[in-house]
Amino acid sequence: MYEGIRPRGRLPRFLTGLGLLGIGGCAALTFKQPETAPQPLPTIDRPAQSSRAPARPDGSSLTDAQARAALIGQSDLGAPWTATRGAATWRDGMLKASTSAGGCQKLLDVLYSDQLLGGPARVAVGLDDADTDAQLRYQIGARRPSDVDAALKWLRTMPVDCARFTATTGQNLQEDVRVSELALPEVGDARQGLHITVSATTEDEQDVRLTLDVATVRVGDDAFAFTNGGLGDVPNDATQAAVQVGALRLADVRRQGRVNV
Repeated sequence: MYEGIRPRGRLPRFLTGLGLLGIGGCAALTFKQPETAPQPLPTIDRPAQSSRAPARPDGSSLTDAQARAALIGQSDLGAPWTATRGAATWRDGMLKASTSAGGCQKLLDVLYSDQLLGGPARVAVGLDDADTDAQLRYQIGARRPSDVDAALKWLRTMPVDCARFTATTGQNLQEDVRVSELALPEVGDARQGLHITVSATTEDEQDVRLTLDVATVRVGDDAFAFTNGGLGDVPNDATQAAVQVGALRLADVRRQGRVNV
């Protein structure tokens, strides 16, 4: 599924069979999730309400070109982030799972389908960190503000309603899933972050752990979602930077109004 990936070192049989990214590089990371989000370097004013009528049925006033311009890229985050080589195969290997824990199945489905805003992305970009095999995905949503706020409201319940639950993959791997709040910079009009870990022990007694930082932010009538995931730890500073830069970029593009991009 993920052509071109050559994991480093000897992989557990389970990971080799699924084609998962190697965990050796991830395990060496020392990034830790901060208790509180760092203060944003540039301050962001609350976006002014647009005087233009929405250009699309979903309520967005952005043209397709402006939506693409609002995406972040590897130049925004710097090394070692590069253009993605394809969807990370841990998505099928560990997120395609089922649980009997009530509404927590919806969370797994949303993470697997990458629809944090409650629907498919309007435009999206993926980046890989070849040093740690982490992968991030940034998307501009195609949802009305009221729908985005409903998705945010639901996500805020997850650290309580789905703080810890078990799930089973199609390969009968038993997973321990934990969900907690992720502090984000105070940007945009509404936001929610989650820190998620999915841990399991393979049939040959090897421990694996998938870590996901996810964030959703609404800026005026538009919104973006962000996922930073990998086997082992993931760089939280990349999450914070992407949210900060993404909100600045989207607010700036919205302010351009009718200016061509």
